[in-house]
Amino acid sequence: MEFDFEKLDEQTRYRLLTNFIGPRPIALVSTRSAAGHNNAAPMSFFNVFSHEPAIIALGIQPRMDGREKDTMANIRRTGEFVVNMVDMALAEAMLVCGLGFETEVDEMEKSGLQPVACNKIDAAFAAQSPCAFECRVDHLIEYPRRVIVLGEVVHMHVHRHCLDDEGRYVEPQNYQPIARLHADNYISSDRQFELKAPAIHNFMPAD
Repeated sequence: MEFDFEKLDEQTRYRLLTNFIGPRPIALVSTRSAAGHNNAAPMSFFNVFSHEPAIIALGIQPRMDGREKDTMANIRRTGEFVVNMVDMALAEAMLVCGLGFETEVDEMEKSGLQPVACNKIDAAFAAQSPCAFECRVDHLIEYPRRVIVLGEVVHMHVHRHCLDDEGRYVEPQNYQPIARLHADNYISSDRQFELKAPAIHNFMPAD
C-alpha cells in the first residue's frame, strides 16, 4: 500500500505515524502553573536529539476544542519544564495525569505523585520517577496544530539503584521505562538484549 502524506487528512497521518513509529518513550512533563501549583501531563511525541548541547524535544498539540494545553501555556510563561520518565510503577499515575483536568487542578496531587522541588528551575519533579530531567526552553517551533519544544537539560535526578556501581550505566533489571505503541497499547523494556556489530575490516560505520 502507498500513502501520499500531502493528500491525507490529519487523523490518518496521525494513525499511520503513531502505529508504525514506535515504541515512543513517554515524557511525563511537569510544570508550574500561574497560580503556583503543579501541572503534569504525559507526552508520547518525545525523544532526545543531542548531547552537546543536551537537547530533548516535545511535540505538544492543543486540546480537542482548540485551546492551548496547560503544559504549553506554562512552558511559554516560565520557559521551564521537567521530563519525568515513566516505568510500570508510574503507569497508572501517568494515565491519571492525562485525563485532561481543568487548569486549576494539580495533577500530581490527583495522581498521588510526590512533588520534589527542582534544583535549577521553578518546577517540581515526581519523587517516584526513576529519573527526571530539569529543562529550560531553547527554542519553540510553531505549527498551526503543534508546537515543537526544544529544551536544554540543565539538571538530572536519578534513583541510585537504576545505575551500576560506578554510576555510569543503567542497570537494565532496575530501569525499565515503558513506551507507547499505538492507541492504548504500551510496551515495557523488561526484555533487553545486546546486539554487537560484526567485525568487518575497512568499514566506516554510519552515525
